Amino acid sequence: MASTSTVMPFSKLNNKYLFLCPSSQRGIQKNNISTPPSLNFSQVVLGRKPNKLYGINSNSRFAVFSRFNDPIDEKSLVLDDGVSISSNNGSSQLQVHSSMWKWRGYSIRYQHAGTSGPALVLIHGFGANSDHWRKNISVLAKSHRVYSIDLIGYGYSEKPNPRQFGDTSFYTFETWATQLNEFCKEVVKNEAFFICNSIGGVVGLQAEIMEPSICKGIMLLNISLRMLHIKKQPWFARPFIRSFQNLLRNTAIGQYFFKTVATPEAVRNILSQCYHDTSQVTDELVQSILLPGLEPGARDVFLEFICYSGGPLPEELLPRVKCPVLIGWGDKDPWEPIELGRAYKNFDSVEDFVVLPNVGHCPQDEAPNLVNPLVKSFVARHATSSTANLASKTASS
Repeated sequence: MASTSTVMPFSKLNNKYLFLCPSSQRGIQKNNISTPPSLNFSQVVLGRKPNKLYGINSNSRFAVFSRFNDPIDEKSLVLDDGVSISSNNGSSQLQVHSSMWKWRGYSIRYQHAGTSGPALVLIHGFGANSDHWRKNISVLAKSHRVYSIDLIGYGYSEKPNPRQFGDTSFYTFETWATQLNEFCKEVVKNEAFFICNSIGGVVGLQAEIMEPSICKGIMLLNISLRMLHIKKQPWFARPFIRSFQNLLRNTAIGQYFFKTVATPEAVRNILSQCYHDTSQVTDELVQSILLPGLEPGARDVFLEFICYSGGPLPEELLPRVKCPVLIGWGDKDPWEPIELGRAYKNFDSVEDFVVLPNVGHCPQDEAPNLVNPLVKSFVARHATSSTANLASKTASS
């Protein structure tokens, strides 16, 4: 089905709320828009709801360089509902649009930018959403068509109650892989490279195995090792694990547990554990993770997934993948230790294992100056064959 854009031009504010985010305080104005002299334009952020607050670092204009000495371009501020504000005082910046796609009757949020070049689909990890790629989309879109999707159950995609499916598990890697492949067919309408973080990496691998003709290559950034998988637990502990999972799913204990983690303080503490550079754990990041998690249905999805100890493991999927795979790993990840991750470089499909120094579990957000050029170089190496295949298919049709 065709996607429906929800982009709002900046000139039509209507009943949007304006949030002013100086470093010392935050003010809220509605309709009557004025910017105090102390604020520059890059500090103005539009929110979709009155309680949707983003914190924007006022030092928004800078240039960064990768370890390959490639300039990465100036930081752009990508705002909700497709509004993009440049920090470059008048130079053009690509807009990042937010749209909805109907998938099997469910509403799926995705973001997209760029009109030419190879297609990239960015896939987030557990508890995150497409906003976790906000530092990557507009940069990569200058030479690629970039899409970032909210997996069903996460972000601003619909969150069907898992109980409505009876004994059949819904929130599985097979479900998300099917969603990803059909997104490529219906929205991207082309082959694509999958750029994945954490459990998003398992989704990308599963999708490639299910329909290998769609995926041209996969980049795995700190892929989840799935250390809580039932196969990785001692045999004598497995019955107790299943009992504990049932307790979380079916009693008030699980509801209380979710309530304790669905707060700004808890989200900040969790992110501060997995980010090595904790200065990157900003108010903007905390809110982008927390607010979708407060939407109806989010609690049931959260509890369902943390009790999901089955499904595929990365080491089971990698031998079956046909496309090239590049693995990037933040070496300060406390959740997915690099010492265990290094074993993945021995699979034939893995062309390289790149260590990202002094970076934690979410390299795309913590160190975009390292990740963005890595994505570009990986895609450039393999995009030629994609173009040739597309030309061949077009000629034969």
